[in-house]
Amino acid sequence: MTNLGLESSVTEWVIEYPEVQCVLDTLGIDQSCQGKSLEYVCRQIDLDPHLVLRQLHEVIEDDSAINE
Repeated sequence: MTNLGLESSVTEWVIEYPEVQCVLDTLGIDQSCQGKSLEYVCRQIDLDPHLVLRQLHEVIEDDSAINE
């Protein structure tokens, strides 16, 4: 599991886990959000932050399984 959460910035997510970029792009979340938290950015574009967080974790877990 990751040490990042809803309070982490979108940029932190992409730096730590580049594989999440495809999910962020699909959802319309731009990583140039000036360091705003994932939760804040999600709420600004009417996305459920907890659902987005779950999707990011799924991508990270899938990528980990592939690399094992």
